[in-house]
Amino acid sequence: MRVLLVGGSGYVGSHLARFLLSQGHQVTVASRRGEGPVAGVRYVVADAARGEGLDEATAGQEALIYLVGIIRERGDQTFREAHVEGVRHSLRAAQRAGLRRFVHMSALGASRGTGIRYFETKAEGEELVQSSGLDWTILRPSLIFGQGDEFFGKILRGLVAAPLPFIPLIGDGGFVFRPIWVGDVAAAFAQALERPSTLYRSYNLVGPKEYTLRELLLLVRDALGSKKPLLSIPLALMDRLVPLISPLPFSPITLDQYRQLKRGNTADPTYMRQAFSLEERPLEVELPHLLGVRRRAGA
Repeated sequence: MRVLLVGGSGYVGSHLARFLLSQGHQVTVASRRGEGPVAGVRYVVADAARGEGLDEATAGQEALIYLVGIIRERGDQTFREAHVEGVRHSLRAAQRAGLRRFVHMSALGASRGTGIRYFETKAEGEELVQSSGLDWTILRPSLIFGQGDEFFGKILRGLVAAPLPFIPLIGDGGFVFRPIWVGDVAAAFAQALERPSTLYRSYNLVGPKEYTLRELLLLVRDALGSKKPLLSIPLALMDRLVPLISPLPFSPITLDQYRQLKRGNTADPTYMRQAFSLEERPLEVELPHLLGVRRRAGA
């Protein structure tokens, strides 16, 4: 199948492109720079948020997978541009090209009324897909872990490695997450293309095990060989502090990210397992690799 990945030059897109190539698909990636790291992929220049270059990119394609997503707004890269306008322009380009199959990467927790702009704009993007008249599937991954990821490889690692005598913990760290391996995410997208049973359906993509935020920090700490204790920062203090530091360019967390953390991110995997055949690789297997540390003998 000839597959176009819009926004496919980043972390998830690069993993997905490699997986699709391994399954015999022809892969084109459309991004603002028109370049990427995967050999065998055709890279083209397009800006989904502005609707530029999409007609050329969709020509001759059989399926479009929309992957554009940001977790933090910077400059002209806003949640609305990435999660709503980019979807709108991509749907219209697909319709003009006569391209029917559209797979959309949303996010676990996307819904209206949350007060979290990331989730609100993801939900608005889903609504556009569902009303498009195309043959759509929506996939909502939880936290995605793997080589090159943002949350484990940068955010949690940064908290552990910060030049402090302790590791800061938000409240008691009891917020629950169910992270999923990037290889399983790639497999789910590929299988969605191949399985008619996934048409006009939305799926939550989650891993095999739930963890609290405290447990995730301890896993990262132990993998990095640190012995620093965790220090709980009361939620009442965080609720006052985060809005003050969030607008600063060097802030380690935005208000939107803080609200997401307090909600947790988990779901029942039953429906996902009925639709897809996934390895469900656990976090503990990949964590040393994505953190760039070697396993100790006998570990």
